[in-house]
Parts: sequence; structure tokens; C-alpha cells
Amino acid sequence: MLVYLRLLKESFGFAMNALRNNKLRTLLSLLGVTIGIFSIIAVLAAVDSLDRKITKDLSSLDKNTIYLMKFSFGPSDIPQWKREQFPNVKYDEYTYMKGAMTNTDQMGYQIFTRRESIKYDSKTVSDVNIVPASHELIDIQGLEFEKGRFYNESEANSGTTVVVLGNEIAKSLFEGSEPIGKNIRLYGKRFTVIGVLKKQGAGLFGDSDDTSAFIPVNFVRQLYGDNNTSLVNVIIFKPQEGVDMDAYKGEISQKLRSFRGLKAGEIDNFFINVFSGFTDLIDGILGQMNLVGWVISGFSLLVGGFGIANIMFVSVKERTNLIGIQKSLGAKNRFILFQFLFEAIILSVIGGVIGLLLVWVIALVVTKALDFEFVLGMGNIFLGTGLAALIGLISGILPAIAASKLDPVEAIRTGM
Repeated sequence: MLVYLRLLKESFGFAMNALRNNKLRTLLSLLGVTIGIFSIIAVLAAVDSLDRKITKDLSSLDKNTIYLMKFSFGPSDIPQWKREQFPNVKYDEYTYMKGAMTNTDQMGYQIFTRRESIKYDSKTVSDVNIVPASHELIDIQGLEFEKGRFYNESEANSGTTVVVLGNEIAKSLFEGSEPIGKNIRLYGKRFTVIGVLKKQGAGLFGDSDDTSAFIPVNFVRQLYGDNNTSLVNVIIFKPQEGVDMDAYKGEISQKLRSFRGLKAGEIDNFFINVFSGFTDLIDGILGQMNLVGWVISGFSLLVGGFGIANIMFVSVKERTNLIGIQKSLGAKNRFILFQFLFEAIILSVIGGVIGLLLVWVIALVVTKALDFEFVLGMGNIFLGTGLAALIGLISGILPAIAASKLDPVEAIRTGM
């Protein structure tokens, strides 16, 4: 064991000498490993950070949550021209389904509409994401409040002019003063602020509850009517825990087909989108990002491996005399082999560590510059270090074997 520790120490010394004596050559050779480790670990860290962000943002939603609407979350076999003819889901369908469906924990109704401006005194906040929804949304999305409350069933049904503001919207309008009970202007009407949500941070696709305003869905229905083609309506189902999802979707389809009077043989003119299907789509995208990262880094690591092998072959040539002396003094082939292998691994790990340091710096910069936590986890650090060591091991095998098989007499004569 002590012999191998001494070997490791000597190999580290040789690696440092290579860096000191041939700085440019060694650094250029290590560049491939550095770029390769940087590429793969940067991608893996970005994907892990994004996955952590997605999990956090979507943690309040049940994976079995269903969105019933005229559009599909993913690709569809139905031609686009036919999908464009599908009708919007209606509020009366929501009230019917609410009374007809079984095994349902919560059911809500939401309208996707355009962004608007909100005014308070002389202050205006533009590009606000308006969320007209029924009162059940608080339980479906698990909204958390900094102060105040969500609107109740009576306020939602009557379309009362009350509003719940996202954290950033409230701060921009009121700048530290008490928002609850104040009147803001939206759609040319006065809305009373009844609640402010807790700060959430940037959302998955840029949007966030921080920059949203929630209002009773029936206010927008009264304003635009039920047949406005610029709006997209959705009925949200939160099934009870343990429900057979295929049977539950079948019940939704059967009830809505019956309500719409669709005949046997006619296709569904609506889509039942399960939230887990959306998360599966995201997982697929993240998996493709990982694959691209591995492919890009693979080429860099290949170049880096040739660079390490080149350094080691040069090192064998430069130290031929020393190898001959070591062997003449009784050093075994295995000793020489491990000496050069350790040196190759150490050089490669140095390149890998430089790559990891670059990822760490970028993680700090991105986290500070953006409202996004870019994390370089210990798992990725160990992976990067291990990968660099493996590249060094593979690249150093041939030079190490060549060194270990040198004839001591010939080596001493050649080195003189």
C-alpha cells in the first residue's frame, strides 16, 4: 500500500513538472478535457436545476389533475383544421359536470385571456397576467397568501369586482403600503384588493403568480360573453386519490358527449389533458437536453483523451533514461505502468477540475443575475471528476504499457 502511495506522490510530482516546464503544450492538451467536462457538467447541472425548479413550481398540483379544453397539451392525430372547429368548453358544461361527475375532489373553471394593465392612483403596471377563475382554484393550485384571502363562492358566482394580486404586482402598485381594501382599476372598473399571494419566483415558462391577478370568472363572462373566440376556457378536474384514471377520463368523455349530443361514431370535439402527460413531455425534453450534452462533450473528451495520450507519449520519450535506471535498480514493469497511469489520471483530473470551476463560476453568475437557482450538486461534481479520471486512465494505458515494456539497457543507452 505504501508503495502505491509513493507512486501516487511521484506521479503527482511528474504531472506538476509537466505543467511547469511545458505550460502551453500541457494546457492546450488539457483543454479538450476541460471543455468536455465543462460541457457535460454544465448541461447536467442546468437540467438538474431546471428539474428542481419544475418540481418546486408544480408541487402544488396533483399529477392527475385534468384540463378539459378545446386544445391538446401534446401532438394529436386529429387534423389541425378539424381541431380549430372544436367549440370552447362552456360555463354551463362546468356546472353540469360538477353535478354529474363522481370521484371528484375539486372542479374549477378558468378562462385564459389577454394581458391587461392595472392602475392605482398615478401608478400603472402593464402586461399583467389576468386569471379569471372560479373559487375552487385556490384548492386546485394550492395558492398561498402573504395577506388577505381568496374570493368565495358567492363572490365568484356573482362576478363581484374583487381581486387577488401576485406579490410583485402588489409591491409595484402599493410600494410597501397596505394593499388590502384598496381599489385598483382594471377593465375600466374598480376592483377591491382582498388578497396578496406569497412570493413565488420566476415560473416555468417565464410567467409566475407574482405577476398575475386573480378575479372571479363570471366577471369576465359578463364582460365578454360565452362565445368570444379570443378566449380559451378550461374545466379543471382534481380526482379523488386512488381513482382509476382511465375510468375517470372515460366518465368525463361520456358525460360531456352526452351533454353535447354527440352521436356514436362521432369523434370527441374536446381534449382531456392529464397533467402527468404534460410533465412526461417536459421529462422527455430534459432527457433530450441531457443526450445533446453528452454528445457535444463526447467529442471534446475524445480530443482531450488524445491530448493526454500525446503528453504521456512525450513524457515517456523524455524520461526513457530514468525508466531504464529505475528498471535496472529492480523496478518492476507494474511499478512503471502504474507510475505513468497515475500521472495521466492526475493530468486529466486537473483539466476536469478546471472545467468544474468554470461551471461553478457560471452557476454563481446565473443565480445572481436571474431569478433562477443554478445549482452544481455534489453528484455532478463526483461525476465530472470520475469522468476525467476515466479519460486519463484510458488515454494513459498505451503510453504506460510502452514505458513498462522498455528494455532497461536499451532505455539507458537511448536516453544518453
